[in-house]
Amino acid sequence: MSAVMDKREAPSHAAAPGTGRRTRYNPKYLPLAATVSLFVAMGALGSVLYDGFFSLQVFLNLLIDNAFLIVVAVGMTFVILSGGIDLSVGSVIALTTMVSASLVEKHGWSPAAVLPLVLLMGTAFGGVMGVLIERFRLQPFIVTLAGMFLARGLCYLISIDSISIGNEFYAAVSQLRIPVVGGASLSVSAVIALAVLLAAVFVAHCTPFGRTVYAIGGSEQSAMLMGLPVRSTLVGVYALSGFCSALAGVIFTFYMLSGYGLHAMGLELDAIAAVVIGGTLLTGGVGYVAGTLFGALTLGIIQTLIAFDGSLSSWWTRIVVGALLFFFCLLQRFFTARVPRR
Repeated sequence: MSAVMDKREAPSHAAAPGTGRRTRYNPKYLPLAATVSLFVAMGALGSVLYDGFFSLQVFLNLLIDNAFLIVVAVGMTFVILSGGIDLSVGSVIALTTMVSASLVEKHGWSPAAVLPLVLLMGTAFGGVMGVLIERFRLQPFIVTLAGMFLARGLCYLISIDSISIGNEFYAAVSQLRIPVVGGASLSVSAVIALAVLLAAVFVAHCTPFGRTVYAIGGSEQSAMLMGLPVRSTLVGVYALSGFCSALAGVIFTFYMLSGYGLHAMGLELDAIAAVVIGGTLLTGGVGYVAGTLFGALTLGIIQTLIAFDGSLSSWWTRIVVGALLFFFCLLQRFFTARVPRR
C-alpha cells in the first residue's frame, strides 16, 4: 500500500524538485495578452508624446466615440467564435438609422415604439440569415453578403437623402453625460456598450448557449455527436448579431442624430478587425469577448494618437490597422501551431 501511494504522489513532487510546483503559461492567452499589452503601450506612448493625453476623460472618450463599434463587435465575436462571418452589420446599422429617422420625423411615431421595433427588426433580419445558413447549409460569407446588399438597398427605398432627427428624446439622450470621477463623464451610449459587453461575457462563459458556440467553432461535427443544440445555436448566433447591429444602429442614431443610407460604410470590416485584434481566431472556437473590447479600443486609440499629432492624414489609421491585422494573423498562426484544437 505504501509503495502504491509513493508512486501516485511522486509526479507532483517530481515536477519541480526543490522549488515547489511550477506554473506553465497557457499559450491560449497569448493573443489576448498581446492585445492588452499593445493597448497599454499605445496609451503610454501617447502620454509621453502629447500633453493632456494622459487623462481619464481622454480614455473615456474612447468608449464614447466607439460605443457603436463595441456593440456590433460583440455580436461579431459570437459569429466568428462559431466559425462564421457576418458582413451585413454595417448595412443593418444604416437601415436602423433610416427606419428610426423616417418613423420619428416623417410619421410622428414615439421613440418608445420605434426603439423596440428596430431592435426586433435587426434580430429578425439576423435570424433569417441564420436559418438560411443552417437549414440550407449555405456559406455564411455569401448569405451575409446578400444581406449587406439587401439592407443597404432598403435604406434607399426609404430615402436617398439624409433625414435629420430633431426629436427631443434623441437630442436629450445624445447630450446627456453621466459623471464618473474628477469631472470626467460617460455618455448613455458608452454605458449601454459596457452593459452589453458584461452581458456578453456572462453569456459566452457562463451559459449553455455560450459553451455550445465555442464547441461549434471547435468542431461542429463533434458538437453534434455530443448532442448539443447545434442548429438552434447557429440561428441564435446570427440573430444575436442582428440584435447587436440594430442596437449599434440605435446608438449611432443618438451619435449622429440622423438617418442616412451611407452611414456605417465599411463598419463590418472595422468590427472584424476589432474581433481579430482582440484575439479571437477566425477559424472559430477560441477567443474572449473581453478581448474584443480591447480590440475596439485599440482602433480608437490609434485614431486618437493621429488626432493629437495633427500632422498625419486620417488614412494612417487604415495603414496602422492593416499592419496590426497582418501581425495578429501571424500570431494566430503561431497560436494554432502551439495549441491543438479540441
